[in-house]
Amino acid sequence: MPHARPVILRVALPVPLRRGFEYFAPPAMTRPPGPGTRIHVPFGKSRWRIGIVLGNSMRSELPSGRLKTAGAIIDDEPLFSADHFRLLLWASEYYQHPIGEVLFGALPGALRKGKTVELKSDRVWRLSRAGQSQADGGTRLGPKQAALLSLLQQSADGILEGEMRLHHEIGRATLKSLQAKGRIESAPAPGPVEAPRPVSAQVALNAAQARAAGQIAAELGRFQPFLLNGVTGSGKTEVYLNLINTVAGSGSQALVLVPEIGLTPQLVERIRARIGSRVALMHSSLSESERLASWLQARAGQADVLLGTRSAVWTPLRKPGIFIIDEEHDSSFKQQDGFRYSARDVAIMRARDAGVPIVLGSATPSMESLHNARTGKYTELRLPQRAGDALPPEIRIVDLRHQRLDGAISLPLIQAIDRELAARRQVLIFLNRRGYSPVILCHACGWMATCKRCNVPLTWHKRADRFLCHHCALQSRLPLRCPECGAGELLEVGHGTERLAETLSRRFPEARVLRIDRDSTRRKGVMNRMVESIATGDADILIGTQMLAKGHDFPNLTLVGIVDADRGLYSTDYRSGERMAQLFMQVSGRAGRAEHRGTVMIQTHHPDHPLLRSLIEHGYGGFADAVLRERRDAQLPPYSYLALLRAEHYRPETPQRFLDAARGMLEQRAGGLQIFGPVPAPMEKRAGRHRFQLLVQGNSRAALHKALRSWTQELEDIPGARQVRWSLDVDPVDLS
Repeated sequence: MPHARPVILRVALPVPLRRGFEYFAPPAMTRPPGPGTRIHVPFGKSRWRIGIVLGNSMRSELPSGRLKTAGAIIDDEPLFSADHFRLLLWASEYYQHPIGEVLFGALPGALRKGKTVELKSDRVWRLSRAGQSQADGGTRLGPKQAALLSLLQQSADGILEGEMRLHHEIGRATLKSLQAKGRIESAPAPGPVEAPRPVSAQVALNAAQARAAGQIAAELGRFQPFLLNGVTGSGKTEVYLNLINTVAGSGSQALVLVPEIGLTPQLVERIRARIGSRVALMHSSLSESERLASWLQARAGQADVLLGTRSAVWTPLRKPGIFIIDEEHDSSFKQQDGFRYSARDVAIMRARDAGVPIVLGSATPSMESLHNARTGKYTELRLPQRAGDALPPEIRIVDLRHQRLDGAISLPLIQAIDRELAARRQVLIFLNRRGYSPVILCHACGWMATCKRCNVPLTWHKRADRFLCHHCALQSRLPLRCPECGAGELLEVGHGTERLAETLSRRFPEARVLRIDRDSTRRKGVMNRMVESIATGDADILIGTQMLAKGHDFPNLTLVGIVDADRGLYSTDYRSGERMAQLFMQVSGRAGRAEHRGTVMIQTHHPDHPLLRSLIEHGYGGFADAVLRERRDAQLPPYSYLALLRAEHYRPETPQRFLDAARGMLEQRAGGLQIFGPVPAPMEKRAGRHRFQLLVQGNSRAALHKALRSWTQELEDIPGARQVRWSLDVDPVDLS
């Protein structure tokens, strides 16, 4: 009797190769594992790795003697639903990225390492009898322990450990310490956790908000993209909350993406207070165990809302009901290394596959989204006025020509700050450059401190007493004398947020100055505490980068000063004007949310620049109209489609040879496509590597992707391809 033919499994591995690997199924297997199931497989010399099954067949193009046998199957069922798995396959093909890296990148780190899929029962912590009977207990408590006791005193039924860790930033060490002191105790959670009841009433929507929410709600249960185009302060978040409440009430789930981790705490609290829904978080500041817990809760349907940054778009949902992308224009939604996907565009595709509406919200929509709205692909919903009686801010240009400056601050801005502080109102000074000084040079010979690996000036961070390259993170100490001529006079040129804070603290010694940038908010929870201190009036002057420009509502903030407007006016990137306008409008929207009208003062040496004048005189809508006309005439996105092939190496001739060969291959199939380059990247050297790039442009998305599919397979076979670090960026948003 002939033996049954063995089943052959096709398996994806987390390696940079654009194909699957074939293995004989394990002998003890009773049925083939479904796509999306993890399995142990031998790979390389005496190594076992975790792979993900792509499919199975009875035949292989390889000789049977070359096939190895797979090992143990890890999962009883696939990790991904059929729809979710198709999305991942589509993403791999669309962005031309190895399928193994795409699949493994969609998993929490614990699952990539082979941890079993098990949603552990949570524990409830409450005050012990001793903790209830003594207010202070006579025991010295740290601030976190005191905060935990205060929190538990407000909850007779106790609080889940996972909730305390995710939403109150209370770690296991604090819990164990108070438990050892006999003040608190824990017990297993009693079955499925019910959503906490709302603690604040629903807010009545104004007419524009109600119309928008009603139109979107009418499409629940089918795919429809909406562009919620609302000026800053118009109440887009209230529309989101209304929709989330409706979706959660029907037993479905909402996926909410935000561009910055710093925006999540405020939004989480508003969702929990208003709706009482169970909220799972997904962003890079969470620990590995926290990310796994959120992933499992969303997959099991135990979270009504999944709120996160870019990577949250890959988290499975048991019953998706609506997708919401806040600040959809933000470039943070595009991954800039590794798997270069757009979370916004992936979410749109995911919503289409799931048959649910998706809401793209912004006060400054991207040119792509505006174009899609005007061509009928999206339904545009407008919120043209600020909520309540708030008026739009007054925008003033401060011409810096011939002005005397105190540091980076002009006299008109100093006078305006003085008036607002006298009225006990808050001020935001915006400078999108961290550190103390962006340039240190020798007054005698002109030597400039530069990064040897990137050929760019090093930024001086005074408080940390170090130079730092903001591109490769190289650090060094400030020399006492010039390394070139030995002179001792080194000048600090230019201003960063650290130097700006020093200037304002000296100029306004009674004011409480708070600096918010990536340096001052590195530790977990610091950003949330800073935002709370602003809301409670514990800060007078805020100095911030783009971290403060979006999503925050500070009712007592009435003046915004934009210190260095000129940085965004001149660039080789065709998107620079769009980014400048979006950033200016976003930061301007922080001014004047309550009964006092806000003022925005823009310092510039180029007050007549056409982009600046267009934005001020015609608003973002008029500015966008002009930009779209320019893009159409130049046949730039959204009127064409781009792919950027980058290559880098320590020797400049190596990536150039690779890209020359790549261009030759593409020209053979580039009907209707334009190829530019290879040329040095705008930033020619980074981290010691010389960078070159090749830009491919087509008027047809289908034609471009047809050429890319076969081209990327051949790129791996170019002689010397393994010597260079190369990547393909489909729909690039950064050409540097």
